[in-house]
Amino acid sequence: MSSALTIRAVANRTGLTPHVIRIWEKRYAAVEPQRTDSNRRFYSEKDVEKLCMLGWLIRNGHSIGSIASLGLEELKNLVKSAPGVAIAGVHGQAAGTGAEDSASRHEATALKSIRDLDSRGLDDALNTALIDLGGRGFLQKLMCPLAQRIGELWSAGEITAAHEHFASAAIKVFVGQIARSFLPSESAPGVLVATPHGQAHELGAVIVSAAAAQMGWKTTFLGANLPAAEIAGAAIQNKVRAVALSIVYPLDDPVLPSELRQLRKSLPDETRLLVGGRAAHGYETVLEEIGATRVGCPQGLEEELNRIRQEAVS
Repeated sequence: MSSALTIRAVANRTGLTPHVIRIWEKRYAAVEPQRTDSNRRFYSEKDVEKLCMLGWLIRNGHSIGSIASLGLEELKNLVKSAPGVAIAGVHGQAAGTGAEDSASRHEATALKSIRDLDSRGLDDALNTALIDLGGRGFLQKLMCPLAQRIGELWSAGEITAAHEHFASAAIKVFVGQIARSFLPSESAPGVLVATPHGQAHELGAVIVSAAAAQMGWKTTFLGANLPAAEIAGAAIQNKVRAVALSIVYPLDDPVLPSELRQLRKSLPDETRLLVGGRAAHGYETVLEEIGATRVGCPQGLEEELNRIRQEAVS
């Protein structure tokens, strides 16, 4: 057991997320890790090798259901049969060349499922994208553009409120499972994520919460449409280092500026206020007034959270 690997170590070695590894184990019996008396998983080097090859083959057109039960030699033969491939280059390889094109294809597939109100199709599309792009690429290259595109289509009347709610509900569950795969340490800093009063669209906040969890932050997700006092109370109770808000629609809510001022006034001075979302630029004046930081999804968020973390230890 001393040479066995935890699921987090396997995720780092293979480029797969813990969520994907668990799905492949549970649904397809791709690997069978050893388990301790407390039911904790430990993986072998052979498990790592197989998972690396499965990931590579799926990124190159195979379905997990058709190859999960194959042995190592059979998987190696499949890899060797691909043109211009060296086995050594497969081990530990994450999503590579053509990631942007791949993300665009996944976005188109997901949007089709959303238009069709196809729950199973959307779940399959998201799972395939997660496997293909990896956890970080999934959030950066797919989920943020997809959330923005859904909002644009809804605003333009090209999809209905039912489609938007359908997509938000399904993606919230899926991304929430990813976030729960990342267990922060007890000493990890905390961030609270929500949308302020009048902001009913929570998809962006869901993605922000998952991105922060992936960075090792303890995340508290409150959901949508919360008054300033409620957000501040939860932030103080959990002693978070930052509050992240998503503002999507509309651009000119007359009540929101006062809510933002009240939130800043109610928070401790040392608690940072981060604001993003498609409509955040419409409130630039008040954000500057209260010292809030506008962030992009999720690269800007990552940069700011890293900065806050570094400031705390310097």
